[in-house]
This record gives sequence, C-alpha cells and structure tokens, in this order.
Amino acid sequence: MFRNTTKSTSRRQGREDNRPSEGSRSANVRAEGVPQGGPLSPMLSNILLDDPDKKLEKRGHRFARYSDNLIILIKSERAAHRVMARISRFLETKLKVRVNRGKSNVVRAQDSSFLGFTFTRMKLTATEKAIHGFKTRLRRLTGRSWGVSMQYRYSSLLRYIPGWMNYFGVGMKYNDAVEPDHWLRRHIRMGYWKQWRRTRRRIGELIKLGSVRYQAILAGLSRKGYWHMVSQISSTN
Repeated sequence: MFRNTTKSTSRRQGREDNRPSEGSRSANVRAEGVPQGGPLSPMLSNILLDDPDKKLEKRGHRFARYSDNLIILIKSERAAHRVMARISRFLETKLKVRVNRGKSNVVRAQDSSFLGFTFTRMKLTATEKAIHGFKTRLRRLTGRSWGVSMQYRYSSLLRYIPGWMNYFGVGMKYNDAVEPDHWLRRHIRMGYWKQWRRTRRRIGELIKLGSVRYQAILAGLSRKGYWHMVSQISSTN
C-alpha cells in the first residue's frame, strides 16, 4: 500500500512577510494559495489532480483521494515502490507540486491510515489516534471542573457525538461503542456528583433518582474520589 500526500498550490501556505508595518504589528502577507481548510481548497485540488486520477484509473490501480490526500492499494511492496516513484515524479515534474516526503510511504494495509481510518483484520476501522481524539474531546466536554450547567454539557455532546459517529460509525460494530458509552456515562455522573457538592443535597438527589435511603446516605457521607464513587453509585442503582 502506498500513501501519498501532496502539497498543491490550493493548499500551500503562502509565505509571511514579517517586516513591520506602519503600526506596531507585523503584516502577514499571503504570497500564493488559499487558506488551508477552506471550502475552496478541496475544489482546486480536484481540478489540479484530475490528471493523476485518470492515469491511475487507466492503469487499473485501486485508489482513493480526498483533496490532496491519496492512498493507492498495490499487491506487492516492490510494485508499490515503483508506483510511488512514478506518481511522485509526475506530480513534481508535470504539475509542479511538492510531494510531502515525510508523509508519503509504502506500508502494509494494517499499518496505514487515511482520513482517520485504517484496516484491522481486513475490516475498516477508526485509527487509535481518532479514538484518542474522540475521548479527549469528550473528557473536555464532561470535565467536572468545567463550570457550566449539565444542560449545556448535553447540548455540546449532542452537537459533537452524532457528527463523529456519522463519520466513523461506518467502521464500528455495536460492541465497539459499548465501552465508550459506559465511559461517557461515568463522566456525566461525575459532573452531577461535583455539582451537587454538599452531603445533604447528594443524599436528596440520589433518593429522588430511586436509590434506597440507606445506600443514598452511605454514598452521600462517603469521602471516596469522584471516579470511584460514580462507579459505586452506578452499581447500586
């Protein structure tokens, strides 16, 4: 498998002129290209890289490309190196674009990554980096030290989680979502436990939720840590 990342003129960052302007600030002048991440960037990449797409199709290669990110599936490592050399030479000599050598490499399918996906046992799955980023974002949205209401947390989660699942859900099974779901629910309970603060309120809130009075009192009087307490509350409710 060959993965190639090009630096086309549509994504190339312009050089910045750091000479001081008339005021006290420095003037940042873009020499060429469009802002990276803008809606125009993938459109211009599609126009510029249309010829390489046609050449790969003509040769019968299986590949996928989004904007300037390209992955080509090759049967053997020797053929992959040959295809990488040819496509890199075409991009640099014919189209005058710079190939990112640091990200362009030949690897096995299970060691590759493309737009947050990889292959695990011949199946498409999210990369460990994507899953780690997902948990990091959830940890920020459910952090117990974040001084916002629980309703605001829920609205933030409802904006983020469906979008992530719509994109990465194609590479997930039901069992893959069970552990993150339990982990998220535990973090939400920590948010409630932190906001209730006082012992009397904690006991009252647990009783409202249906806990046995004796168990609610034991939990409210406990001095154990947040993470341990929400796990204990979950098992007793």
